[in-house]
Amino acid sequence: MSVACSNIRGLWKLSSSKIEVSGMKCLGNRQLSLRKKSFEVRCMSNYTPPESVHSDVVITESDVEKGVSLNKDLTSFQPSTDNVGGGSDGNGKFPSGGGGDNGEGDKEEEEFGPLLKFEEVIKETERRGATLPSDMLEAAKSVGIRKVLLFRYLDLQGSVWPLGFAMKSCSLLRNRMLADPSFLFKIGAEIVIDSGCATFAEVNKRGKDFWAEFELYLADLLVGVVVNVALVGLLAPYVRIGQPSFSKGFLGRMQQSYGALPSSVFEAERPGCRFSAQQRLAAYFYKGILYGAVGFGCGLIGQGIANLIMTAKRSIKTSEEDIPVPPLVKSAALWGVFLAVSSNTRYQVINGLERLVEASPLAKQVPLVALAFTFGVRFSNNIYGGMQFVDWARLSGCQ
Repeated sequence: MSVACSNIRGLWKLSSSKIEVSGMKCLGNRQLSLRKKSFEVRCMSNYTPPESVHSDVVITESDVEKGVSLNKDLTSFQPSTDNVGGGSDGNGKFPSGGGGDNGEGDKEEEEFGPLLKFEEVIKETERRGATLPSDMLEAAKSVGIRKVLLFRYLDLQGSVWPLGFAMKSCSLLRNRMLADPSFLFKIGAEIVIDSGCATFAEVNKRGKDFWAEFELYLADLLVGVVVNVALVGLLAPYVRIGQPSFSKGFLGRMQQSYGALPSSVFEAERPGCRFSAQQRLAAYFYKGILYGAVGFGCGLIGQGIANLIMTAKRSIKTSEEDIPVPPLVKSAALWGVFLAVSSNTRYQVINGLERLVEASPLAKQVPLVALAFTFGVRFSNNIYGGMQFVDWARLSGCQ
């Protein structure tokens, strides 16, 4: 058998000189190896090929069956360039641009660590005596899980009750804790600040009647806790694990559109997770709708409880100092509009400021700096928001 090999010019061509093969025989710098039914031809000459042409050509039996002849000139052969450099970002999505040479994978690896394969994920999970939820297990099988995210989850699910139980059973909390370990601190800070300010204001406003009207204060406090959790949770960044399933038709398309929006206007971009200016603007209005729904619902419940207590007390004993019972629907609508417009805008800005501080070199070296900033900016926001709500309530006639 003989195969001719000549210089490479644009396309690969084989002609003229012969190479005799017996098992494996080398002639100069040219080598032809025969292994089973697969032929590998490597042309090595002093000629330096162009940058777009590779110096290795692999010819398999399937190529022979498709008409590639080893005894004739090899023409019109061109290496495949499909999916060159392509790769998943670790969340089941592929970066735009179709290439992996733009440094995005390096940035993600720097932030979340290397991508662990399924076998590595299972080994580490079994070593800690833990189990993965179904969505994380599927993600590990398909694309793998980033090391930092896996270790963070294993640490949190092993925490004391109720945090450990919540991490295993509540994906909403889990995904937000994986993206932002200070998520619970932010919720706690918001509740403590709001409850403290509300208590101070209620004591000063009710004076000696505070304990007599304690149930009203308690109802406001409980509703305030629900509102605070919603205010922080709806804008918090979260890890997108696996591929979400959407229903068919118009509702499914709407869900897919909402799922592509950032969690907040200023959410940080990551490899494979990019947001356009239109998406960020849409996120502001979408979160405003959610804030408005939360405010209207909590306003109905909170003001409804307060009105029932006030009415029951006045049926037993009336006083000339009694203030009129606030209108229920109007008060709830005020809460809805206030949260959709004022709270939405203020908390979007807070999230953006927190992101800048947390990404600063000082905060990365001293995490306490970011926590102190979070507490301070949320305290100032709570004071300003409380005064603003009083003005809105007076202008609307609810107070």
